[in-house]
Amino acid sequence: MKYNKIVLAGGNGYLGRVLAEHYKTFASEVIILSRHPKLTEGNIKTLFWDGKHEDDWTNELENTDLLVNLCGKNVNCRYTEKNKREIIASRVDPTTLLNNIALKLQHPPKLWINITSATIYRHAEDRPQDELNGEIGYGFSVDVCKAWESTFFKVNTPHTRKVALRMGIVFGKNDGVFPRLLNLVKMGFGGQQGNGQQYVSWIHESDVAQITEWLLIHPEMNGIINAVAPHPVKNAEQMRLIRNIYGKSIGLPAPEWLLAIGALIIGTEPELILKSRWVLPTRLMEAGYQFKVTEIAAAIKECIY
Repeated sequence: MKYNKIVLAGGNGYLGRVLAEHYKTFASEVIILSRHPKLTEGNIKTLFWDGKHEDDWTNELENTDLLVNLCGKNVNCRYTEKNKREIIASRVDPTTLLNNIALKLQHPPKLWINITSATIYRHAEDRPQDELNGEIGYGFSVDVCKAWESTFFKVNTPHTRKVALRMGIVFGKNDGVFPRLLNLVKMGFGGQQGNGQQYVSWIHESDVAQITEWLLIHPEMNGIINAVAPHPVKNAEQMRLIRNIYGKSIGLPAPEWLLAIGALIIGTEPELILKSRWVLPTRLMEAGYQFKVTEIAAAIKECIY
């Protein structure tokens, strides 16, 4: 096998499944740490953890090639005070725990990737944001990212390289945001959202998996890295392409006032749709990473057909 052991903390969700499927053919063992243990499937083993306390699973981090931390309560909810506390704790607590354990292990993980979010950058319609010249935004979602990354980097782990992977909106066929966008198109509501001028920084799930492996074999890469495709698009263009590729000529738009009402009804925040995320993967591109899917039209076709 190419790798000994891959550990996915909080890996029972969408991205965890993508990574487990990717690595199961390259690693001797893929271990998922989850609140919901499952039966072993081939070389994929799921162990119980609560993200707060040490237990038997800590020994599994010995001699790990790659640790990916995917923990975090879904932000697709209303930002009540209770939800805010849970959103922050679900990210900060597991990161703190993993930091403490990494310092105790005799053979700690070689690389630890914390999946954070490209939403840390400000609302940008004037110029793109990247790791070198990007400006941090404001608001609750940004505060979450700042606390998350601060907790991650404040502990020096001399034998474990660290990367905070600021993830864009992940496109995949079976889960994530794309099936929901496609359902809107199917129902005739696939027009622009808001004024449609907000940028969407997206990435195809195949590149998410490939980037984590590329980072594993490039030991010179550490710190903050943006995981987004090189060609973001505006919301109106994104929805137009989904309609055209699916074969739906008309899609009713959703003005901002309607989105606010809809978000209230389904228990989410309009910011998740209306914020303009114009983010570029400068560090990856300058280091020579080759994206598998660079254009959103190709990503949409991959997700539909």
